[in-house]
Amino acid sequence: MLLYVDSNFASPYALPAYVSLIEKGLTFDVKPLELFANAQKADAFATTSITARVPTLVHDHFSLSESSAICEYIDESFEGTLLYPTGLRDRARARQVQAWMRSDLMPIREERPTFVVFCGARRPALSSQGLEATQKLFAAALQLLEGRRNEYLFGDWSIADVDLAMMLQRLVAHGDTVPQKLVDYANHQWLRPSVQQWIKHPRPPLTEY
Repeated sequence: MLLYVDSNFASPYALPAYVSLIEKGLTFDVKPLELFANAQKADAFATTSITARVPTLVHDHFSLSESSAICEYIDESFEGTLLYPTGLRDRARARQVQAWMRSDLMPIREERPTFVVFCGARRPALSSQGLEATQKLFAAALQLLEGRRNEYLFGDWSIADVDLAMMLQRLVAHGDTVPQKLVDYANHQWLRPSVQQWIKHPRPPLTEY
């Protein structure tokens, strides 16, 4: 089994795919691609990935890109830690969170790239659009965590916790103002051993892309 990731190990989408494989206790190889050099556009990889994007998983001559699809494939293919809640509605909500993290909050993604989390990069103060996006993120995250959901979104850990924590860590790691409950939640997810393996992975000097 092979997982293609970015060479800086900073992709917010490769992270949950990598964590999913670790959580299932699977043996796999990692192939870093230099996205700053457009390695993902090389014919061999583009043909394998179909979408020419990382992460891409290769398993038994089957290749799959798009991280949430990879997470679902891994969960449905292998025994081990459940990546998604068992309840129908909680599982749907987990997929909603994952889809939201990939399709919205663009000002946060642009102004706080994951290089600030994993590579120590710094950025100017958030713009008005960035601040507006953070308020949207905070309101939704606090609602999702309301009541019994303090450490995890659904009582037990799920891969959606990694995705939500990744978005929050863009702000937490940079030192932006974040509600304490969300700081505690994001930092709790960051302590999970599978996430720590990604965080502690050796990285080359940063070349942004």
